[in-house]
Amino acid sequence: MVRLLKNLIFPFSAIVGQERVKKALILNAINPSIGGVLIKGDKGTGKTTAVRALADLLPSRKVIRGCSFNCDPADPTSLCDSCKDTESGEILVEEKKMKVVELPLGATEDRVLGSINIEKALKKGIKALEPGILAEANRNILYVDEINLLDDNLVDVLLDAAAYGINTVEREGISLAHPSNFILVGTMNPAEGELRPQLSDRIGLQIAVQSIMDIGDRVKIMERREAFEQDPKAFQEEFREYQDEILKNIIEARKMLPKVKISPEMMKVIAHLCVDVGVDGHRADIAILKTSKTLAAYYKHEEVESIDVEEAAALVLGERFHKKSLDEEKIKKQIKNAKNEISQENTGDDKKKSQKMKKDNKKRGE
Repeated sequence: MVRLLKNLIFPFSAIVGQERVKKALILNAINPSIGGVLIKGDKGTGKTTAVRALADLLPSRKVIRGCSFNCDPADPTSLCDSCKDTESGEILVEEKKMKVVELPLGATEDRVLGSINIEKALKKGIKALEPGILAEANRNILYVDEINLLDDNLVDVLLDAAAYGINTVEREGISLAHPSNFILVGTMNPAEGELRPQLSDRIGLQIAVQSIMDIGDRVKIMERREAFEQDPKAFQEEFREYQDEILKNIIEARKMLPKVKISPEMMKVIAHLCVDVGVDGHRADIAILKTSKTLAAYYKHEEVESIDVEEAAALVLGERFHKKSLDEEKIKKQIKNAKNEISQENTGDDKKKSQKMKKDNKKRGE
């Protein structure tokens, strides 16, 4: 039974509670450019279960057969050096399921980055890369448990790969590069230390999770886990319809995302909000913009609405501040204040235009 359970994943739709975590993961599945998810909270709250369940839910991807880096045959500009150098020019394609690639805390830099096969380089004159974790993570989910305890040098490696989408390995005068685009999901317990600001700033969505205290929901968690362990296949089949519905929504949102518009006024609301809450830099503004458009696509809105910005701001800003607690109600008030400020600015602009027109008319009359 234990071996069977290892090969079967608990359905995403069967997870009780943790709605914000599930929503954040779905949004990154729709639009990976959001920048991943940082989940803060205690152990045993279903974080790993949710991540693995999402990967199992998502559709297979087309990759170049035999490529260690899961290169996308539909995007020639992102191919690794080996795929670019294919002599025959013929590319064979296969499908692979998306998976969760774990980055252990004790991993060495070579294990993460990969290393160059010196033997092949010296004996055969071939530039060959021994793939690392970043190679395996390309177009997959990179999962880092206790990300706040990660060594500083590995944090720097993650920052570079996340920023450029490329991993470059340089050893013994040989340089090789491969694509490294992944959905970063990190978990941490704030009581064990804070995450380096440089990495925290790069992760798009930040969520706090707590143990579920509702007795009915806690009973439901036990019942579902018991049913899953007794007959995993029957349990998965029970939630098949719900799984298919979530997948359908993700696929439709991916198609709709490029068509979603956002007005200049709504961008002003986002900018005012970030200034008012004291955000450093501009990454939060961009993260709210991308998340708002992704939420609009998910809810089938052709244009970003206030409700999309409110939810996006809660996901992006909610856990970014230690001194300020920004819950959804406070964010709604901040957005309302931002709209009032914009309205006042527009009124001031209208007055200036009116005064200018009067002056111009007076000059013409003279």
